[in-house]
Amino acid sequence: MDMIPQPSDRPSDPPSDQSSHRPSDQFSDPPSDQPSDRIDLPRLRRLLGTPELAWLLERVRRRMARQEPLTGPVSVTLNAPSDAQRSAAGRLLGRPPGDGRSIGVRLDAVDAMLRRSGACPDGLGAAVVALTGQVEPLSEARDREVRAWQEAYEPLDTLAPELADWAARTRRDGLVRRLARGPEAARDLISRTVRVLRALPCDPPVSLPAFAARTLGSAHALDDGDPLTTVVLSGVRALTGFPDGAGAGWRREAWASAGLLRDDVSSTVLTLNLRGTPVLDLLAKTGEPAVLTLRQLARQEIVLTSGTLLYICENPTVLSAAADAYGPHCLPLVCLQGQPSAAALTLLRQAHAQGTVLRYHGDFDWGGLRIAAGLLRHVPWQPWRYTAVDYRRSAETVMASAPPLTGTPAVAPWDLELPSALESLGVRVEEEAVLDDLLGDLAR
Repeated sequence: MDMIPQPSDRPSDPPSDQSSHRPSDQFSDPPSDQPSDRIDLPRLRRLLGTPELAWLLERVRRRMARQEPLTGPVSVTLNAPSDAQRSAAGRLLGRPPGDGRSIGVRLDAVDAMLRRSGACPDGLGAAVVALTGQVEPLSEARDREVRAWQEAYEPLDTLAPELADWAARTRRDGLVRRLARGPEAARDLISRTVRVLRALPCDPPVSLPAFAARTLGSAHALDDGDPLTTVVLSGVRALTGFPDGAGAGWRREAWASAGLLRDDVSSTVLTLNLRGTPVLDLLAKTGEPAVLTLRQLARQEIVLTSGTLLYICENPTVLSAAADAYGPHCLPLVCLQGQPSAAALTLLRQAHAQGTVLRYHGDFDWGGLRIAAGLLRHVPWQPWRYTAVDYRRSAETVMASAPPLTGTPAVAPWDLELPSALESLGVRVEEEAVLDDLLGDLAR
C-alpha cells in the first residue's frame, strides 16, 4: 500500500516564526552559495541528500519553481520505486517501507521532521536549496528568456526597409528557434545573417566562397546544410523575389539571383540574333540561338551592334518559334527561361548601360508577374504586350480554353491595373497562347 503519513501520526510543532513561513518566502532572498548557519548540513545530507531520495528533491524543486506550496495536504508520488528508494522513504519518516506499486510522501511531514530534528530548522524549502542550489521561479525564467529572444532578434532592425516584412516574418515563424540552441546562439546566427544580407546583392556577381571569406571570415561559412545558409537563403528570396524551391540547382540559382556564384559556367542565358563577338555574329548570320555563360559575359562584355531595341521573353518556346519563323531576320531576343539567372541579369545590365531599350513579355499569371517585378528591380524595361489592356484582349480570345488563375496575387509596378484585371477575369494567359502576336512584333 502507498505510504502517506497523516498529520495525526505525529504531534504538530507549536507555531513559530520559523515554521509558519509563506511558500513564496523561499524566493525572496538572493541566491547564496553557502547554506544557512542554522542548517546541520552533514545531518541533512544523511537524511535527505542520498541518491535514493533524489527523486523527492527533484519533485520539490519543481513545485518551488512553479511557486506551489510545500505545506498542507500535499504529497509527491514515485511510481515503480526500487527497493532502495522504498527503504529510503521509509527511513526518512520512520515508517515501514510498504509494498505498493508506488510510494507517496507527504511534504508537510518531511517539513515537520526536518524542523524538529534540527537538521534544517527553516524547513523543507531551505533544505532543498541547501542540497541542490537556488531555485529560480519559472515565471522569472520565462521573462528572462523572452527578453533574451527579443535581444537576439534586434540586429534585424538594421536591415534595409525592403526586408522589413521578411524580418517580421523571421521573428514569428520559428525558423531561427529551430536552428539555434538558444537565444545566445540565435543572436550570433542573426547577426551573421544581417551582415550577409546588408552586403547583397553583389553587382557584378562574385564567387560565393570568396564572398563568404570576405564577409564572414570563412570560405565555407555559407556551405549547404549550415544553419546560417538556411536563414540567409530565406532572406535572399525576400531580397530578390526568387521563388521557393529545393535541390542543388535551386540553391545555385537562388544564390545567383543575389549575385553570388557557385561557379561561372552553370548560369546561362538563351539568346537569338545578338551580335558583338565572332561566335555571336556567326550564329546570328544563320539565325540560330546561342547560349551564353556567365563566364563569357564576365570576361568579355557583349557590345550590341544590332540596334537599340532588345526583346525579352519568359519561355523558350517563343525564342524557338521566332528562330523557326524568321531565322537571321528576327529582331534580337533574350529568353529568361523563368527566373532571370545571373547570366541573364549581367547581359541585360550590359545592354541597358549601352543605351539599349529593353521590352519584356511574360506569362499572364501571378508567377509571371513576380518574375517581371523581380527583373524590374534589377534593370528598367518597358512592357511588350504586357499590360492590363493586353491581358483583357488576350483573355477574351482564349477564355474558353485558358486554365484558371491560381496562387497568391502579386503586384505589377509597371501597370497597377494588371493585378486587378487578372483577379477579375480569373484565367491564365501563357505566352504560347499569344505566340502569333509576339512573332509579329519580332519580324525585322
